[in-house]
Formats: sequence, structure tokens, C-alpha cells
Amino acid sequence: MTTETAYRAGAAGHADGPGTWAVLLPPERYEAERLVHHDTLELTGLTDVGRPGLGDRVAVLADAPPRLVALGRVTAPSRRHSEDPDDPQSDVEPGTLVVTYTRRAFDEPVPTGLLALDGPVTALEPATFRALADQLGPPPARRTWLVSLDLPIEAGTPAEAVRLFWSYVQELGPRELPAFVSPAGDELAMQAFVLGAEANQDPEEDD
Repeated sequence: MTTETAYRAGAAGHADGPGTWAVLLPPERYEAERLVHHDTLELTGLTDVGRPGLGDRVAVLADAPPRLVALGRVTAPSRRHSEDPDDPQSDVEPGTLVVTYTRRAFDEPVPTGLLALDGPVTALEPATFRALADQLGPPPARRTWLVSLDLPIEAGTPAEAVRLFWSYVQELGPRELPAFVSPAGDELAMQAFVLGAEANQDPEEDD
């Protein structure tokens, strides 16, 4: 059982290896991370706070209530740009912190208990980081899933229908369009997801 003392944030030293930190996601960024898969997390505007160094380990947290949603390591930024509002990666700016994910738990976040944060970036004692990471447990076994998105499209030709399909996908995105997912070989177990969570698409069950 972790004590309150063990969860108190402190200085992250580099004498015995990489430093350990907690990074707090802004609410809108947390939602985007749940909706669209990213290999890295990029946060900007951190010029006035203590900064992790390359190779440092990071616990990524969501707020209200505080929850551990991912682990990662600090890596060097690369220039990229996306115009998708649900995938808000942007050009690299001064103060950009890049964390490459090593473990994700956005679907089943872990409460952080008595951990106190000093702001968007907080240095952690290595023991505190290990206590947080241990709560995640082993990653789930990977398997093959079938994911589909069916839209009725009125068009004059198949090519036009495909173009309209991708226009609707870009415009509406995962916030409005239901995606259907099932384990490969078990289509009867199909579930609909909207906003990154299971959603009932059978109006008769709502009666």
C-alpha cells in the first residue's frame, strides 16, 4: 500500500539515471488523445516551467479527478502539422515538450490517490513514479479487431461516393460518427463507439 509520503512530488534527479516527471494534460488534449491514436504527445507553452530532459520518464495524467492515463519518455521534437481538429498536432513551437508513449491507459485510467502536482509539469521522486507505473499492471494482450464505418452516400458515381465519404469523415470525425468494432472472427460481438466510448445505436433499446 502506497503511503501519502511516497506520493508526494519531489525533485527529479539524474545522478542514478533518467529523471521522472508527471505531465498534466489540458482537458481538450485529453479528449483528443482518447479519440485519435498518437505515437507521441506534444505540449507547447512550457517555457516558464521546469523541463524534463531527453530520455526522462513521464507519467501522463488527466485532471478532475487526477488519473494516470499513460507512460512515456521524452524525445526530440520533429516538425509536423495536421489540419484535423480532432488530431491537434501542430508545428513545433518554443517550449514544446514531446513524450513518446510507452504505455497507454486512456480507456481505463488509474486514480493517482494523494499525488500533488505543482502545475502542468511536476518533478517526481523515482519511487513515486514506480508506484504510479506499477498500478497500470501488464498491458492487455493484443488481438485483431475489425473496425468499420458505414455511411449512406447519395452520388452519381462510385468515385464521387468515395470522395463524399472521406469529406464526411473529415468533417464529422470521431466526435459524431459511430465506428463499429468486433473481434476478428466474432462479428456478433460488434459494438458501436462514439467519442471513444461504447454507444448504443439501437433505438428500440432506448424505449
